[in-house]
Amino acid sequence: MGSSIQVPRQAAASVRLIAFYLPQFHPIPENDLWWGKGFTEWTSAVRAKPLFRGHYQPHMPADLGFYDLRVPETRAAQAELAWRYGVEGFCYYHYWFAGKRILERPFEEVLASGEPNFPFCLCWANQTWTGIWHGAPNRVLIEQTYPGERDHRAHFDALLPAFSDPRYIRVDDKPLFVLYQPHDIPDTAKVMDFWREMAARAGLPGLFLVGNDIGNHTPAKLGLDASTTYHLPERRPWVSRRHPVDWLKRRYERLAGRPTVYRYEDILPSLLAPDRPGIENFPCLIPNWDNTPRSGKDGLVLHGSTPELFRIHAQQALERVRQCSPQHRIVFIKSWNEWAEGNHLEPDRKFGHAYLDVLRDVFCPR
Repeated sequence: MGSSIQVPRQAAASVRLIAFYLPQFHPIPENDLWWGKGFTEWTSAVRAKPLFRGHYQPHMPADLGFYDLRVPETRAAQAELAWRYGVEGFCYYHYWFAGKRILERPFEEVLASGEPNFPFCLCWANQTWTGIWHGAPNRVLIEQTYPGERDHRAHFDALLPAFSDPRYIRVDDKPLFVLYQPHDIPDTAKVMDFWREMAARAGLPGLFLVGNDIGNHTPAKLGLDASTTYHLPERRPWVSRRHPVDWLKRRYERLAGRPTVYRYEDILPSLLAPDRPGIENFPCLIPNWDNTPRSGKDGLVLHGSTPELFRIHAQQALERVRQCSPQHRIVFIKSWNEWAEGNHLEPDRKFGHAYLDVLRDVFCPR
């Protein structure tokens, strides 16, 4: 993707679509140690099996294949595909464990090389890593800690080159930064003020800070400007009685040890988090979800997602932001490429480009 590529004019005039992006598709020493040599997200995705009749697994990639994010051509192809369907940029998950970085290589190469010339921002995925995805929930792999001011200073310094990049996504000229669980940070508002001070000293016009999961807090209480929430239903020990998949209820209602299953169509009205008066909350779309490749019988399945149903979801999000000012007309999408969560926009062998077609039709009408 060359320097001439820009966000489509229709997207810029309509809605700012930002897709969360998982940089996990390449081997790292830690995953080799924890899960075996060569482990990546593909390892979980391809070994998935259907767990009930009609269960869509495994999800197999189409256009981009089983890629390796260390390859520049792969990153360029992803950006080209996203741009073509109206996605303004990727929000890369960023991992910082008291100075330890992990899965950082793909984004660091994007930053250093200047390619692809495609907008981006960062989301600090500030969670402790455990073995919960693989049946070992009590196994702590890396603990998320917050040692104090010195660590917050070092973290900001590490982020500054990205914030200063001309490709970085901005709101009101301020770099957009997402915090996955901001309320976990001790004295969150104080830390956000500290980072804003550092941004000003670095010559930035400020920061636009968004909390992904703020619970019952308000963004202002946490020192944030806005929030975004993807609203998944709760996991239950068996199929929901409120909205059961009939044959699943009939055959499996009394059986323990299986994933929680909701029909996508049934939970569609509640996928967008409810509006809260006086709070800027950016909608977050969920095209599909099935994390059984990671979690097996402990997983959550939104059964029967289709592009047609996703179109309804997308139109609901459009209505939420239609009256916002252009800079704030933001819709997040979870996610671009979380294949082992069955949560992706990248084309698969079943639906091809159909979900991407929905984005272009709804948000970037010709």
